[in-house]
Amino acid sequence: MGDALTPPARGAVRTAGLASRRVRDYLPPRMTWLPAALAGALVVLLTVTAAVASPDSPGRAARALTLTCRGVTESYGPRPGLHYGLPMLASLAVATAVCGRSPRRIATRPGDEQSRRDRTPAILAARGLVASSLLGATSTASGALMNTVCDGTAGTVANGVLWPLAVVALVTVPWSLFTVCSPRAMWRRPSRRRARR
Repeated sequence: MGDALTPPARGAVRTAGLASRRVRDYLPPRMTWLPAALAGALVVLLTVTAAVASPDSPGRAARALTLTCRGVTESYGPRPGLHYGLPMLASLAVATAVCGRSPRRIATRPGDEQSRRDRTPAILAARGLVASSLLGATSTASGALMNTVCDGTAGTVANGVLWPLAVVALVTVPWSLFTVCSPRAMWRRPSRRRARR
């Protein structure tokens, strides 16, 4: 009886979807693989440099690169061995845990779709700041190789890998900072206000 007496709704009928939100729906593919690749490169670099690091002149462990050739021993530091590498790996682990959890919270918390899509690139860009650690590690490792004569062919090949990594890291750091400090949501607000006027 109540249904028969209720007047029909006028205007457009709104519907709501019941599809569950997934984290990968909000992750830009190009911005996802770059921080992961940089983090992997940093882990590999710190592992290799720690394996070949040696004590410096005062005897402090894993802070220099020591090579011997033609009866001459050369040592140069600082070198990203365990002394410098362990804090970098610890900060990388913390950043990975924090930035890995944030997109899940963004996808599951209440809010509109556009705000979710605007926040996720900022989280990925913050994850991309691992490039600053990679830039420091590549520059110190390459500097140690360039200041020794005994590096030979292995040193030339290593620098051929380190220099492109340093260039990628050098470009990624300002891009990440710009993306974190200037989210797209802030750019859209003035345009929306003008449209309302």
